[in-house]
Amino acid sequence: MIKHETIEKNIGLMILLIILVISGGGLAEIVPLFFTNATTKPIEGLRTYTPLELEGRDIYIREGCHVCHTQQIRPFRAETERYGHYSTANEGVWEHPFLWGSKRTGPDLARVGGRYSDDWHRAHLYNPRDVVPESKMPTYPWLFENKLSGEDTAAKMRVLAKLGVPYTEEDASKAREQVEGKAEIDAVIAYLQALGKLHSQYTNKR
Repeated sequence: MIKHETIEKNIGLMILLIILVISGGGLAEIVPLFFTNATTKPIEGLRTYTPLELEGRDIYIREGCHVCHTQQIRPFRAETERYGHYSTANEGVWEHPFLWGSKRTGPDLARVGGRYSDDWHRAHLYNPRDVVPESKMPTYPWLFENKLSGEDTAAKMRVLAKLGVPYTEEDASKAREQVEGKAEIDAVIAYLQALGKLHSQYTNKR
């Protein structure tokens, strides 16, 4: 057995042992999650994004919306009273990439679907201060002008299918016709209105 004094006097050995201890502890915490139903099996009633919602999600990421808005409600009363039921890992098993995080400049959007009308979202995205005077959010007028071609939507769905999202070839083959010609604003709103409503277990609560 290595004596404690030997470890204290050998910085290289100490660093190695620290790495081994931290790695072992990390693996003991992380590895079981890969085999736990609560983190690997979809929540009851979970559905996939429609082609339009999927395109909206990509635009949402492109515009950096996830940088200021988390989609992760913590299990604290202050959060659940405001945003709804706390987030669970099995809600996001088909999310690639997942959008959980700790940065919250604006409100959490995990269960925003259905809380506001489409018209409210349109006004908010065109000029946030028209509906929230104190808002720091930038404007997004180009979303109303840019049109979706849908030429890549099917390919995105096929890639997600390889990652375990249950899209079928039939889903992919019909994707382009469902998004082609739609404005980007329509896609983003469709995505926002889906948040928190992709499964039947939890409902939005104020």
